[in-house]
Amino acid sequence: MDEKITNVENSQHLDDETLFVVSQTFKALSDPTRIRILNLLCADEHSVNDIAEILDLGQSTVSHQLRFLKNLRLVKFRREGTTLYYSKDDDHIMNLLKQAIEHATHN
Repeated sequence: MDEKITNVENSQHLDDETLFVVSQTFKALSDPTRIRILNLLCADEHSVNDIAEILDLGQSTVSHQLRFLKNLRLVKFRREGTTLYYSKDDDHIMNLLKQAIEHATHN
């Protein structure tokens, strides 16, 4: 019982940086466009143009959202010539996203 209380107490003492990153992560997952992009990148890497075409979004919209996600280290990119290919960078967040989707679609 004491161990359980200690774990609860420890989890309540989050530093400001951790709180900020967690809140930004949930902010990222609260936007439908970013969810669509992350869901697409769960399966495979894609270029900005591919993402825009597949999701029927403007290239500038996709670029803006990818920049936001990259800053949070949720996606990463590799360059091939002049093309950037984006992929998932954090399996923890992708698992959280998958669980949220499963929860939303569960009957």
